[in-house]
Amino acid sequence: MVNAEFSRISPDVKLGQNVKIYAFVNLYGCEIGDDTKVGTFVEIQKGSRIGSRVKVSSHTFICEGVTIEDEVFIGHGVMFINDKYPRATTEEGQLQTEQDWVCTPTLIKHGASIGSNATILCGVTVGEKAIVGAGSVVTRDVPAGAVVAGNPARPIRKS
Repeated sequence: MVNAEFSRISPDVKLGQNVKIYAFVNLYGCEIGDDTKVGTFVEIQKGSRIGSRVKVSSHTFICEGVTIEDEVFIGHGVMFINDKYPRATTEEGQLQTEQDWVCTPTLIKHGASIGSNATILCGVTVGEKAIVGAGSVVTRDVPAGAVVAGNPARPIRKS
């Protein structure tokens, strides 16, 4: 089910079977696996890969370089970041282009859960079945099965 009337889905998007896309979604150059749900007001950029049976809640931003494996939960308003040193302009004062920065990949492993309004910095891996608490800022790898929370996110227990 795709609500195409109020969504922008470019022709280069690869959609699996039974993908549900709700209104006001912007997708380009990404892959989305079978039985995945993408909530309203979500943007998924080129080079991102979303697995099967994933739930991406509303108002989430998944940028280039993010890989989300199968059966992951992404809460509302989750932000992913792909640039360690973001700048608007070059040393010469010109607006940066894609050639002026490095995309740093991020990996969310099978069965992990990311709470609402979490921010996931680039270059981290969130391990299998790990849980990131709502509002957390993940600045380093999260071990499999860990529960992390806070700013910066720190382990609080095993799931």
